Amino acid sequence: MSDKNLVYLTLKDYSVSGEEFKLLYNSETDMLETYPQPKLENLPKYYESSNYISHTDSKESVVDKLYQIVKKATLKSKLKLINSFNSQEKDILDIGCGTGEFLLTCKYGGWNVVGVEPNVNAKHLANQKLYKKTSSKIVDDINKIKTQQFDVITLWHVLEHIPNIDNYISKLKSLLKPSGILIVAVPNYKSFDALYYKKYWAAFDVPRHLWHFSKKSIQLLFSNQNLNIEKKLPMYFDSFYVSMLSEKYKTGKYNFSKAFLIGLYSNLKAIRSKEYSSLIYVIRRAEN
Repeated sequence: MSDKNLVYLTLKDYSVSGEEFKLLYNSETDMLETYPQPKLENLPKYYESSNYISHTDSKESVVDKLYQIVKKATLKSKLKLINSFNSQEKDILDIGCGTGEFLLTCKYGGWNVVGVEPNVNAKHLANQKLYKKTSSKIVDDINKIKTQQFDVITLWHVLEHIPNIDNYISKLKSLLKPSGILIVAVPNYKSFDALYYKKYWAAFDVPRHLWHFSKKSIQLLFSNQNLNIEKKLPMYFDSFYVSMLSEKYKTGKYNFSKAFLIGLYSNLKAIRSKEYSSLIYVIRRAEN
């Protein structure tokens, strides 16, 4: 086997199917690929679970409640980030908008909002919220957006789910206004919590996550499309939440105290290494 296809880890889908997958390492891109990748028509079944919390507004379990609390806290910081770009027209597209809370936050902040969400249940919840508050509508496919362009396009933990990733980035670029900003948040497989939990690291989330990124792989992906990374920002909460789920996969228990310590240590180590559990990339078109 060539070094473009080395087996980095063998792991399984802990949250839905229990099936086994491999992560193949490509030395040229520094990216991991889930293998085998499900066929496009089979992908939806791997999202059919009450455990897939981003598609629900569940507050039943302790984990659900923690997720919703963290989600609300991060909405304000996300809005603050996009407001920092001082866009005059303020048109935003949120890809993988889930149940719509970020779009509502943006709308209340004065943005004109459009969302893309392929999951039927999540899209229904988002449309209900937006129809009560706005005239906006969620679509299920980015290709249904034909001519409109946006000042900001956001993908919060979405890029890792995209099958045809190069074509998708090209489409995103076409939807950006010339001065537009692309915001991409993804897990970082070189973080301490990823290296600590290894095959149990919840952010691998195979096979829903088809790709697994490092800072280098993100740089290469977007520079190939003439898009430049302006800055990288940490997502501090992710190391705690991911560690909690990883403890569950590894030991059968959430082990909140240990998960907190691992998450904290991961963030502390990242102060120097910059290898946070998840990173936000702020990306612009390169000047010609």
